[in-house]
Amino acid sequence: MKGFAVGNSARKRGLYLGILPETAADKNPSTLLTLDHDLDVLPEEGRRLTVAELAWHVDDLAGRLWAAGVRPGERVAIHKAANFDVWVLATAAARIGAVPAMLSPALDGATVGALLGRLEQPHLLTDAHKLDALADVPLTDLTNRVIIVTGSLPGATSLAELAGSPRVQPVFQGLDEPALITHTSGTTGLPKLVVHTPRTQRARLRPQLFLLSLMRKQETVAIHVPFVHSRLYAAMALCLSRAMPVLLMNGSAADQVATLFAKQRPGFIEALPNSFLEWEGLTDDPRKPFASVKYFSSTFDAIHPGTISRLLGSSERRAPLFFQIYGQSEVGPAVGRPYFRKSAHRTDGRCVGYPLPGSARVRVVGRDGKRPSKRNPGFIEVRWDGLAKSYFGEQERYDANLNGGWWRTGDVGYRTRRGCLHLLDREVDVIPGVHSNLEIEDLVLGRLRELSELVVVPGPKSEPVPVVCTHEDQPLDRDRWRAAVTEFPHLADPVQIPFAELPRTATLKVRRTELSRRLRETTTEPA
Repeated sequence: MKGFAVGNSARKRGLYLGILPETAADKNPSTLLTLDHDLDVLPEEGRRLTVAELAWHVDDLAGRLWAAGVRPGERVAIHKAANFDVWVLATAAARIGAVPAMLSPALDGATVGALLGRLEQPHLLTDAHKLDALADVPLTDLTNRVIIVTGSLPGATSLAELAGSPRVQPVFQGLDEPALITHTSGTTGLPKLVVHTPRTQRARLRPQLFLLSLMRKQETVAIHVPFVHSRLYAAMALCLSRAMPVLLMNGSAADQVATLFAKQRPGFIEALPNSFLEWEGLTDDPRKPFASVKYFSSTFDAIHPGTISRLLGSSERRAPLFFQIYGQSEVGPAVGRPYFRKSAHRTDGRCVGYPLPGSARVRVVGRDGKRPSKRNPGFIEVRWDGLAKSYFGEQERYDANLNGGWWRTGDVGYRTRRGCLHLLDREVDVIPGVHSNLEIEDLVLGRLRELSELVVVPGPKSEPVPVVCTHEDQPLDRDRWRAAVTEFPHLADPVQIPFAELPRTATLKVRRTELSRRLRETTTEPA
């Protein structure tokens, strides 16, 4: 693939990451970005950047990457410590027509090695700490070259030493050429590499522009999502295009977050469901960290109505709104729904929403020839121009998920007469005899406020085992538990584990398959 110049009309139909900061700076150069951490690649810049400064640094880093030997169409695997400079470096790579491939810092060395092999000799953009973790990975065989973001190491090209390299004109991919590669959560095995194009990325902005249009004035948008996830690239594109001040968060510790929100007073928060769960206790904090928030937004995974209700109740804004979006890396935003302060606690958490303006078509296909229903859920499928183009290096695996142009999400559910999509479970998580693991979790979490997490997974005999965590890992009150689950007599006795021991993905989803495997191993271990 070779980069080439495209006209203004083509650029309007596609999202080109490499020129986002420059375009935003042309409109409003003083828009402010605030961080709760320092940038590894730009340590001298501190924690406040204007969009004009951001655009200058992206242009500078693009020149350094070109001087390092990166060329249009080549893949740049970015695997370094979690930091907003991951986004900055990806945007710089895209500016010269390269394809950034985002590899989570949470991945282990063996997984990174496997993904580097699949990427077919990419450049590896990393740091010294990650190189230590990859000591057993044959990087010389798997990569074109290794580039480190700071300092110097034998055998690696240093971006720091390339400061002052000549600037390079932007290079544009075709609308349907690879522009960004992210990966799936890997809850059931090796992550898949999802290929996004300028066209698919642009399409995904349409439904999200609807939500952002609800904001009547320029308020700070706080973002706490993984820096390698496709969701961040959409969120940043929207904020930059609307000249919204942005607060970019790396840390999630509750006390740190309370201090940050009390000072910055965001009007909009986009965060992971499990981050909101972690922050739920802050709703009683005397600093009132959520008092200024008009809009909460979340995607990635289900979020419990009780958590939503407490967050909305802690806002001091008139008619605050929590908007939940259902989608996945391959699909983008598919459906969504609002929650309101007075009714969130009564809402069915399995109702994940309705098609968004400008968004995907969604259908539910019967698994056994019967019409999908609550008692007989079907496969959830999505179709629109925002679907990812392919799985890099696994086209057959990608094609196997397509059904006449419809993408099978791997989730099962049904639609109500009013059109609301109800998500009951992941197909691989379905337990025979259990209507919905997620529904049980929603109901019991709403009844037992002492629980910080509840996950129902298959046990050693395929029985539904509730794995529970409590706040501060306090012992579970078994009498209260029995009273809360009387309508679920098929549940096995609960297994309590420390919250920190829950196996999670980079987006903090519980790895249910891994949790089930651990239960089986614990049961079969000799006494």
